[in-house]
Amino acid sequence: MSPLDRAPDEDDDESIPLSVTQSVPPSLGTAEEFRFRADSDDRGKRLDLFLASHIPGRSRSRLKSLIEAGDVLVNGAPARPALTLKGGEDIRAAITEAQPTGLEPEDLPLDILFEDDAILVINKAAGMVVHPGAGVPSGTVVNAVMAHCPDLPGIGGELRPGIVHRLDKDTSGCLVIAKTEHALNALQAQFQAHTADKRYLAIVHGVPDESGRFETLHGRHPTDRLRFTSRVTRGRTAITEWTRQDVFPSSSLVSVHILTGRTHQIRMHFSEAGHPLLCDALYGGTKREKKLAPGNPLARAARMLGRQALHAAALTLTHPVTGQRMRFVAPLPTDFAAALDILQSSKRG
Repeated sequence: MSPLDRAPDEDDDESIPLSVTQSVPPSLGTAEEFRFRADSDDRGKRLDLFLASHIPGRSRSRLKSLIEAGDVLVNGAPARPALTLKGGEDIRAAITEAQPTGLEPEDLPLDILFEDDAILVINKAAGMVVHPGAGVPSGTVVNAVMAHCPDLPGIGGELRPGIVHRLDKDTSGCLVIAKTEHALNALQAQFQAHTADKRYLAIVHGVPDESGRFETLHGRHPTDRLRFTSRVTRGRTAITEWTRQDVFPSSSLVSVHILTGRTHQIRMHFSEAGHPLLCDALYGGTKREKKLAPGNPLARAARMLGRQALHAAALTLTHPVTGQRMRFVAPLPTDFAAALDILQSSKRG
């Protein structure tokens, strides 16, 4: 039985019928135009929320950006997303067609766990960044998906895949990508409501309790801006649950269930509890490994792995179109499996 097998184990947004709407051909071939009349039931409602309920298939953040860009007029004038409606306003919105991002498709290998017209689920390789950013202009999941899906429709106003959630560069495992804006909105709602279930496997230093739960604040570290910490006076809540799966000399394998999706939360929580992840240079694991003799099994496992010992092993979500509850499992990558073999052999020896 695999460690994952031993680990403990939404529907589409309903569009509101429009009482007074008009959809007209795209203006100058570049936009789709909508026109609404707010009524008395809309009194007190924010403009961005009004549009989100009346224009299906577009996210609130997308509509907010359109309002801020001046593409939404209220009584003939630009408005703010937080404008409070009084009822009776004439509201016009121009939804622009998707624009190229300037990113280049790249024929990079993708380990595909599932794919249909709405979603793509991959087993992300360790070392692969999810999307381009500062210092990483190419070689990312986004570049690979653009090549894999050349007819991908625009999402969020750009011709790009819909990134629903992220994994750190050196974390491997399950990653879901939306192929339509409708799928993006529905999946993001699941992640925000914590109905998407995320399970990880991690190798940590030391032996934590058999099971437990971290529930802390989460915020940027005050002196090291690359790190996050729970030792803040203000921040968002981060919740991590774990079950210990196996114990080796000076280390353990744990199954982790995160109920929130904060940056580095697993790495942060275990490090601050005195059990940093193996090979985690940012949160103290590598510092401990430098003190080990070269022949120590944990040191050999660390050399075999060479990156933080964290794998997004399983993801359960509701399909945004069919409503079916689906569970995806990402097999352990070779480096993680080899490190585990070294540790398990040392226990037998």
